[in-house]
Amino acid sequence: MEKRKLGFWEIWNMSFGFLGIQMGFALQNANASRILQIFGADVHELSWFWIVAPLTGLIIQPIIGYYSDRTWTKLGRRRPYFLVGALLASVGLVLMPNADMFTAFLPSLWVGAGMLMIMDASFNVAMEPFRALVADILPSDQRTLGFSIQTVLIGVGAVVGSWLPYVLTNWFGVLNDAKPGEVPLNLLLSFVIGAAVLVISILITVFSTKEYTPEEMAQFSVDEDEVVEEESSLLDIFTDFKKMPLTMKQLSFVQFFSWFGLFGLWVFATPAIAHHIYGLGLDDHGKAYQNAGDWVGILFGVYNAVSAVFAFFLPAIAKKIGRKKTHAISLVIGGLGLISIYFMPNEDWLILSMIGVGIAWASILAMPYAILAGSIPAKKMGVYMGIFNFFIVLPQIVNALIGGPIVKYVYGGNPIYALIISGVSFLIAAILVSRVKDVDDVITDN
Repeated sequence: MEKRKLGFWEIWNMSFGFLGIQMGFALQNANASRILQIFGADVHELSWFWIVAPLTGLIIQPIIGYYSDRTWTKLGRRRPYFLVGALLASVGLVLMPNADMFTAFLPSLWVGAGMLMIMDASFNVAMEPFRALVADILPSDQRTLGFSIQTVLIGVGAVVGSWLPYVLTNWFGVLNDAKPGEVPLNLLLSFVIGAAVLVISILITVFSTKEYTPEEMAQFSVDEDEVVEEESSLLDIFTDFKKMPLTMKQLSFVQFFSWFGLFGLWVFATPAIAHHIYGLGLDDHGKAYQNAGDWVGILFGVYNAVSAVFAFFLPAIAKKIGRKKTHAISLVIGGLGLISIYFMPNEDWLILSMIGVGIAWASILAMPYAILAGSIPAKKMGVYMGIFNFFIVLPQIVNALIGGPIVKYVYGGNPIYALIISGVSFLIAAILVSRVKDVDDVITDN
């Protein structure tokens, strides 16, 4: 028995919830540092507040993956998890910029950091079951297309989320300045809109997608070991970690340097560009800083827009030159884009830098998963996708621990150098791609 090939719009609807997830994620990535600075965080402390996000992912992802492999409800196997994750993330989106409402109980900075934790934990609950859903439902020869469509939707959602504060201010006249310690109205409205879109898009996927039953999944298995029912427990995650496929181990090094670089971009882009390009002081959080922050949102939208377009071409490029070469070349282009930020004469030129970042981002979101899916046992797709997230969150935790002190003591407080190191990390990841064994490519060659 073989999995049914899906039409384009069936695959589109299956992944549509990722548009809302990424819209919320983009709002977080582009604006969380700015909001935390408004609430009183120093630039060298930002990475420490951000550490909560990858830590929750490190704990939650494998657990969610393990249980989603063993769940079957009226909503299916994966859908209950990303529905609950979306609802919790929407709560975090609404409350983070409104953290000053809770100052009677805790300082707004700590409430804001707590909402960042809730948001990222909830995004983690939602994201990996979506990855596993593609691998569950699509046959092997449609997986690259599936992950690429997912990347397109991620890009569209991220563009809308990243540009929303700028659009509200410059197109609709919503104020982007506020009293000291308060979040501007354009950010408040952006987060509320993001929460609404997140819930609606997830519901579209939940009600338009049908999952295979456990009995049908068993019939698709070609490995006899996979269809044997065994007693298992959550502690089996550690056993599965030890037994991870060779391809997964090789990809882990690529993922480490890719996501080390991405974390540096997300945490330090706003203060780095405000200081290095706009010439603002690191403690200046006035209207000029808010303008710089809005422009960073535009830049983040640019790289996500580029990723959405480039994702359409990824399957054809990968078919022509292979998934490994596609990923390596994309990472090189992205690394050079990040490094070029240092040399750009003004904020408009940064669009060129972000085009390179967008090409890398598209590949990071699609190619590793397309390569990985062919090496994972079908019945453990969820838990291994969760374990694979270790190699996304661990580099972020490392960067969170050392990034701030390095900016303060090594870079003399200038965060632009953190973006350069992010570019170098991309280049190292590109080199490491050559060590990866793409199992599906080997099968195709034979």
